[in-house]
Amino acid sequence: MSLTDDEELRRESVEDAMQPPDSPELRRLYADYDSHHLVPLWTQIGDLMPHEPAPAARPHVWRWTELYPLAQRAGDLVPVGRGGERRAIALANPGLQGKPYISPTLWAAIQYLGPRETAPEHRHSQSAFRFVVEGEGVWTVVNGDPVRMSRGDLLLTPGWHFHGHHNETDHPMAWIDGLDIPLVHYLDAGFFEFGSNRVTDDATPNLSRAERAWCHPGLRPVSQLRGTVASPVTAYRWEHTDAALTQQLLLEEEGDPATVAPGHAAVRFVNPTTGGDVMPTIRAEFHRLRAGTSTATRRDVGSCVYQVFDGRGAITIAGETTQLEIGDLVVVPSWVPWSLRAETTFDLFSFSDAPVMERLHLARTHIEEDDA
Repeated sequence: MSLTDDEELRRESVEDAMQPPDSPELRRLYADYDSHHLVPLWTQIGDLMPHEPAPAARPHVWRWTELYPLAQRAGDLVPVGRGGERRAIALANPGLQGKPYISPTLWAAIQYLGPRETAPEHRHSQSAFRFVVEGEGVWTVVNGDPVRMSRGDLLLTPGWHFHGHHNETDHPMAWIDGLDIPLVHYLDAGFFEFGSNRVTDDATPNLSRAERAWCHPGLRPVSQLRGTVASPVTAYRWEHTDAALTQQLLLEEEGDPATVAPGHAAVRFVNPTTGGDVMPTIRAEFHRLRAGTSTATRRDVGSCVYQVFDGRGAITIAGETTQLEIGDLVVVPSWVPWSLRAETTFDLFSFSDAPVMERLHLARTHIEEDDA
């Protein structure tokens, strides 16, 4: 699906042929355009309308063994409180000129909360989630509902929901935050509001109120038979994710094609009121590969981020292979070819901007089946 060298040369020749010959009159015309804040399309069309996506974002891997110590150092030096709000360190894509974005549409950060610390409440237009790769002892309070955070859990904070965090232990905890901050920023659609200086409920229940209402397999409260923009489920627990992936692989062994590909089990976290994605701008999935399994090489329009939850493997992006271990994060920019290979049983959490691409009818995927 990529342009060959010959096709690229032909495209450049056509674009060069479209340009008018240089002259003093043409230079004066361009200067007048500039003074009137005008830009002629014929000088920009290759950048504005490329033959295929040409992302500025670059593939990159962040090592958990490096991220966590850096977050610990911030824990010693940087307070949590009003003003800074969160001790969160954004992952900045090296192709995005220093912007604190992991991709043009997605934001990711490692957040660190020290022993007995409280992060005060606030709310914002941006949709957010938290994924825990290790540790426990923190509760996030979403619109007054305390939600336990434990290893393997996906926790949701839909847009414009008040939320704060409190650590009830003598040990620090870190997790990954994911938000649609860049998208909302580019749309000039962001609002932010402070809440109380503490969280409104410092209780520590094993199950949140939302889980008690919504998290019963195949059942939905009759009193809430309406679609919601984001999922009302505050926590998708690891034990359920693990069981679903385990059963898919067992069914495959029994001859039932329950996996997405041989040796590759996957689940998508869904909004039970619509059957769609958990949030309007973010898709969340979990993948498990048997040892020795490789995925097909594929390209997707849109950005995707993977974090290794367990095991070892490798990702090949644009022909370059990188080893991955527990906690490592990797970003795959739009339309860049990539594939995975598992050295051991390989568990990965992923999130992407796929709902945006699909709703705008921009989604496109190309899979090279022969590379599987």
